Amino acid sequence: MRRAVALRLEAALAAAATVAAVGVVLPTFQASAAVGSATGYATANGGTTGGAGGQTVRATTGTAIHAALCGRASSSTPITIQVEGTINHGNTTKVSGGSCNTAAGVIELKQISNVTIIGVGNGAVFDQLGIHIREARNIIIQNVTIRNVKKSGSPTSNGGDAIGMESGVRNVWVDHVTLEASGGESEGFDGLFDMKDDTQYVTLSYSTLRNSGRGGLIGSSESDRSNGFITFHHNLYENIDSRTPLLRGGVAHIYNNSYVNLRESGINSRAGARAKVENNYFRNSKDVLGTFYTSEAGYWQVAGNIFDNVTWSSRSGDNNPAGPNPQSNTTVSVPYSYTLDGASCVPSIVSQTAGANKGIKVSNGSCSPQTPPPTNNPTPTPTPTVTPSTPPSGGTNLSIGADSDGSSKGGGTSYGNVRDGNLSTYWSPSGSTGDISIKWSSAKTVSRIVIREASGATGAIGSWQVLNAANGAVLKSGSGAGTITFAATSLSKITFRITGATATPQVAEFETYAS
Repeated sequence: MRRAVALRLEAALAAAATVAAVGVVLPTFQASAAVGSATGYATANGGTTGGAGGQTVRATTGTAIHAALCGRASSSTPITIQVEGTINHGNTTKVSGGSCNTAAGVIELKQISNVTIIGVGNGAVFDQLGIHIREARNIIIQNVTIRNVKKSGSPTSNGGDAIGMESGVRNVWVDHVTLEASGGESEGFDGLFDMKDDTQYVTLSYSTLRNSGRGGLIGSSESDRSNGFITFHHNLYENIDSRTPLLRGGVAHIYNNSYVNLRESGINSRAGARAKVENNYFRNSKDVLGTFYTSEAGYWQVAGNIFDNVTWSSRSGDNNPAGPNPQSNTTVSVPYSYTLDGASCVPSIVSQTAGANKGIKVSNGSCSPQTPPPTNNPTPTPTPTVTPSTPPSGGTNLSIGADSDGSSKGGGTSYGNVRDGNLSTYWSPSGSTGDISIKWSSAKTVSRIVIREASGATGAIGSWQVLNAANGAVLKSGSGAGTITFAATSLSKITFRITGATATPQVAEFETYAS
């Protein structure tokens, strides 16, 4: 029994070390998992809350995202991962652990639950790197851009899908994201938003999908009919060849979306699928609704849609458009409440709200944008295993009782706030960059510092240097707050120089350690 406990402790410490090594900042508070709350079918089947109630960490690389997942106590421990910067193949490697199952070259949400990934600060861009959700549930992805994911050529990721879900996935809310490609299958791209092999209870809301051959599908083949209960609302589909989406079996609710320049076909309901299509606006497009490329019919209930300069081809063989005067051929009941915007104002409200970096605004039901409150307000709660005076690896914080100075200080802040052991006080420079220093009357040997940002800081620390203030020697450079190690150095003053930040940074503690 003692050996089992020891092994679990060893694994936990190893995971914590991995997290620290890749620059994930562990918080000292619990925060909301996302802005607003899930809508549509993602509210069914117990609802979708993502990482609500768990810790919040910040990551600037794909490896850091994986490390945050692997550093949890279990694969179902709630976590919110705030992402900033560009995530690409060069900074996304496999991380191992008992609470994760990751792979290089793709963000892997596999065999896990209760996770939120949200873009913050200057934004999060997944460049040529897809997000793969497999055998997972209760996932939220919000305010990120995913672009140019390829299935052929170089580099490849996620089978060419920007976001792909498969194998028993349940309850996913994807909100205020931008999914884009630079061409179709012949250029190496596949779908922007694909669901297959028993994926259910998903909502895609306030998102932009553009410049792709394929918007997305539900079901990988005519026999893959185990998927369904999907909501699409307030999304922009622009410059897409087809699949907005393609439905094979199952039920979909499609409302208040704006469609522009669908070149071949749009909503393709087939293989017994049933779609409720209401108050959408279709413009400058072709064959925006029907059953295409198959003899296995699908069905639709239509109401309140506007068709603006839409052309319809003739019905023949496997080509069965619903127009030029679409009529309902089924009825679909949905189990949740929702408010429809009038179709005539859909292009306007969608242009103001859909996509990443739009302020996560939503419609109030009257075609006016508004910002929803966070799901839960942040509640400062000391983390029992990580305190200002005792970091995870132990040691005495040499900053306590020392002196401090800096290059400048913002209004209401103080240099001394970084060495008072109080995370509710902080120092800020007068702008987005500046120096903060710890100094002693006699030399100290320092090999590690910990930079802790204030709870709820509006500006995230970007690039930095650690300097021996006596001679200006750079001891370490990097980006992001957290634990920073370097060769043991004897000095009487050490400076943390912030050379880049998303806004005015807020340093709550500048801890110094001998080892």
